[in-house]
Amino acid sequence: MKGGKSKTESKRADAKLAVNKKGAATKARKPTGKGKAAKDPNKPKRPPSAFFVFMEEFRKQFNKEHPDNKAVSAVGKAAGAKWKSMSDAEKAPFVAKSEKRKADYEKSMRAYNKKQAEGPTGGDEEESEKSVSEVNDEDDDEEGSGEVCLNTLSIIAVWSSIIFVVYLFCAIYFVQEEDDD
Repeated sequence: MKGGKSKTESKRADAKLAVNKKGAATKARKPTGKGKAAKDPNKPKRPPSAFFVFMEEFRKQFNKEHPDNKAVSAVGKAAGAKWKSMSDAEKAPFVAKSEKRKADYEKSMRAYNKKQAEGPTGGDEEESEKSVSEVNDEDDDEEGSGEVCLNTLSIIAVWSSIIFVVYLFCAIYFVQEEDDD
């Protein structure tokens, strides 16, 4: 048959496109052997944004004012409307709490990544030392987190200057190469 499909070819195409009653394709399934990697329960959770910090307090207040309301959507809509109507000055405490939680999260992620890099050979003694140091870190003032930011900024400044010097060196070198030719 020229240009047309045979019956078996059309049946194969129909079988691939067919959907069973549960909504899954019949033959187009991927093997289930390799899926998403399981989440590590020890990995720190990401910090909430300023809006979600606001939501924590707003939810308590809203439930006191409206004890008979059980709809989550109503709380979310009311919180969203209030958040939009708030000025930056009114949002500032929530933004500050969010930033503090973000700094704590970054600190715990560094500890977590360090622990992951060390691997399972570390043992329980190192874990207990880390928990003690984390407790001591929480007692520190916010000045410590400012030092980390300054150190990070100074490292970025040094690297950017190194990159700039290398760029200038390459530019001068290649200009000289063109002049020699």
